[in-house]
Amino acid sequence: MEIIKFVASVIMWAAFIYLGVYCLYLFIFSVLGKLVPIKYPPVATSLSKFVIYICAYKEDEILLNSAANALTLDYPTDKFHVCVIADSLKPETLVKLRQMPLQVVEVFFENSTKSKALNKAIENTVPGFDAAIVYDIDNVAAPDFLYQINNYLQAGEKVVQGHRIAKNSNTKVAVLDGISEEINNHIFRKAQRVFNLSAAIIGSGMALEYSLFKTTMGQIDAVGGFDKEMGLILTRQKIGVAYAEKAYVYDEKVSNPEVFKKQRKRWLSAQFNLLRKYGMSGFSELFLRGNFDYFNEIYQMSILPRVLMLGLMPFMLFISLFLWWLTPGIGPSWQLWALATLCCYVGILAAIPGPYFNIQLLKAALKLPLIFFTMLLLLFKLKGANKKFIHTTHDHTAA
Repeated sequence: MEIIKFVASVIMWAAFIYLGVYCLYLFIFSVLGKLVPIKYPPVATSLSKFVIYICAYKEDEILLNSAANALTLDYPTDKFHVCVIADSLKPETLVKLRQMPLQVVEVFFENSTKSKALNKAIENTVPGFDAAIVYDIDNVAAPDFLYQINNYLQAGEKVVQGHRIAKNSNTKVAVLDGISEEINNHIFRKAQRVFNLSAAIIGSGMALEYSLFKTTMGQIDAVGGFDKEMGLILTRQKIGVAYAEKAYVYDEKVSNPEVFKKQRKRWLSAQFNLLRKYGMSGFSELFLRGNFDYFNEIYQMSILPRVLMLGLMPFMLFISLFLWWLTPGIGPSWQLWALATLCCYVGILAAIPGPYFNIQLLKAALKLPLIFFTMLLLLFKLKGANKKFIHTTHDHTAA
């Protein structure tokens, strides 16, 4: 009996250390991210020359709209160039694209990946650009996007992540996906800058100095999660990532539950695959080189999605109450679990922008239990998910 109590206590303490530290992390970054303002760069007097890469895999109709929008950005036309990386597009789409004042790089891969597509585009890009910007196929940037990014580059930043925001809220899943994006923007981008840490790269709407982009992409061959690997490669070199909060990129959020499941499966698989590949290096970088920024990136690879925390913390609180009633002294007290749960919920709720607190959010919240169990099951179905590219289909009616 004593052995069982000892094992149960060890398990509960281990769970508390992992989940409790995560809850405290969410709380500190979320709350201080609200209380401490971040500095914005001055308006630049010089203009960078950009190449905008649009990664296009199928989804022809959406691409034509995105490409046309990219050409209308409020920035001198001789200072930016649009390059569409065309993978598996229809012939008639290619004809229409080639009628636009942009470059089309047609690619053919047995197994398509974003990293392969970008590296092929780099091979076909003429010299002379100061910075590269990456768009997803559905991205539509605000008119002043390039000016906002340029301010950071001219202020000395080498890597800048824009503010990706939802452009649709047509279903409950899309509403929750958009809120999740904003929570991540606050905790893992804006608040990180409060502590002079790197903002997390998302995978689109970001800019890098061109030579740095070229050398970094040359080191990436990930099937999924190229953005996460990029963040690791950069911070390991002690190259920070800025966050341009006012550089808006509108991104289509997932509307269909099945598409949501496929997308999250791809993300989780990429995250844990990179954790296996880079995880142990985080400690050596921290203790031998004092690289806390890189260690922080590794830590972010090890944590669970926020929606899982919303369900796991009340469950663990219930377990601790049950153990306390059954046999006091097994693992942390229920009071500690209650405090950790409170930190988790306050951290997540504080990160949600005020305008999102409306009746639409309340209706969408009814989907949370289903999404929680979906995500929980996905943790046990990740085998092989990072071997082949999983395409996220888009809703052509989303608005």
